[in-house]
Amino acid sequence: MAQPGLEKKTSTKVEDQSSLKGTLASVFLLGFFLIITWVGVFYLFVDRF
Repeated sequence: MAQPGLEKKTSTKVEDQSSLKGTLASVFLLGFFLIITWVGVFYLFVDRF
């Protein structure tokens, strides 16, 4: 039978306080690259039309 005094106490502290600034910067750079690429391709399409 289980003994009520032997319960395991667990804490749910989050110790990883990592910063996501580098991730945000990378996503913005990738987004700007994709937007500039699409605008360049669109301009090329319109120019040759």
